[in-house]
Amino acid sequence: MSSLNGCRKEGKKISPGLALRGKIWALGFLCLVMGSLGTPHPGWGLSPAVEVRRVGISQVGDTTMLTVVLDRALEGRITTRVALGKPQMVVDFPQARAGRLTRRLEGDGVLVDKILTEVSPGEAGVRIILELFPDRPYTFWKKSQKGAAGQVFFLVGLKQEAPAPQREMMPRPEPPAAPELLQEMTPEPPPAGREDYGYKEPRGTEAPGSFAELLRLLPKAAPLVKGLESDGWIISEFHNYDRPGQRFSRDFLLTQQQYPELAIRIAYLPANVPNTPDIGIISLSSDRLAGETATKYRELRQWNFAKIKQHYEDIGDFFDEALKPLRIKLREETKTLALRQAEVFQNFLKRACPQNPQVAERVMAYIKEKVNQRFEGVQYTVSEAPLIILNMVDFLFVKVYFLENR
Repeated sequence: MSSLNGCRKEGKKISPGLALRGKIWALGFLCLVMGSLGTPHPGWGLSPAVEVRRVGISQVGDTTMLTVVLDRALEGRITTRVALGKPQMVVDFPQARAGRLTRRLEGDGVLVDKILTEVSPGEAGVRIILELFPDRPYTFWKKSQKGAAGQVFFLVGLKQEAPAPQREMMPRPEPPAAPELLQEMTPEPPPAGREDYGYKEPRGTEAPGSFAELLRLLPKAAPLVKGLESDGWIISEFHNYDRPGQRFSRDFLLTQQQYPELAIRIAYLPANVPNTPDIGIISLSSDRLAGETATKYRELRQWNFAKIKQHYEDIGDFFDEALKPLRIKLREETKTLALRQAEVFQNFLKRACPQNPQVAERVMAYIKEKVNQRFEGVQYTVSEAPLIILNMVDFLFVKVYFLENR
């Protein structure tokens, strides 16, 4: 006790006010710690939003390429508009957060004048605005591609389209109008024209390049489209083809990781003539088949006439000696693939033609037939409503045509 008393005697005297403030600080710190332990932070346990890391533009051949680097997959929403008299393409990433993005980039000088980047308040979305040059029609496509270290590249390609040539028409003389009709023939001003710089945003609230849009474009194919979505097929590529004064056409590529050698290809061709139907074409194809035979066949199909003449005296010899043997091998390989994935083909056909279930059985019977070595390929029409064609000329595929009356 004496030593303790000695320490108290030798220690500095603390004022009552300072001691009180120390107690209050300690009590507040204890409450803060207890509160932190008792109530979790609202952001704990939630995954952060997708980060838009970089934006770049480049010229690849005759294509202007916009590249958006993301830390993981996120589909950008593309729209077009005219602001202050200038056409714009807008790429939105709702709820995404921004990395170290440049607010302004110079364009490629061909289609894009400049690129502006906007971040919503609170970093709840990133918008990329491409200011385009007027009077330069274009087509565009978009797709996502995996990059290094888990990154994803969202790519948008724009290609300039040559304007349609204007034909000079000789004016035809009009017959004279009756005097009593002259007062009634006061010409009305033409309707205000809409500037068209390429892609026109379709009517509807669904995102372009989605299954919802496919259902709107091809209502007669709804059982097939819904079945593909439920089976895990994804839209991996989506292209728009549009020119001023014409209606847009589109194509879609659907893939499934479980069936890497198969692909679903969808084309939407709107009618440009009144009282004619829009056409939807959906095909299940084996043209992603790998292997030596398929690779060699694809290579030969790219040969031009000059290269063929370097190896064969006659074009007929090229078909008989080079293509025909490969086609026979491809028929064997694609037949094996189709029988191995018979359920995929059967479900595809049953949904495409639910009113005629015998179509699936007929197609599988054709596929099982022995390959005739004299003929490198055959084609069958297995249904007329809808029109269904089985092609076994090279890569086996089933193609279905839907006529959509608007």
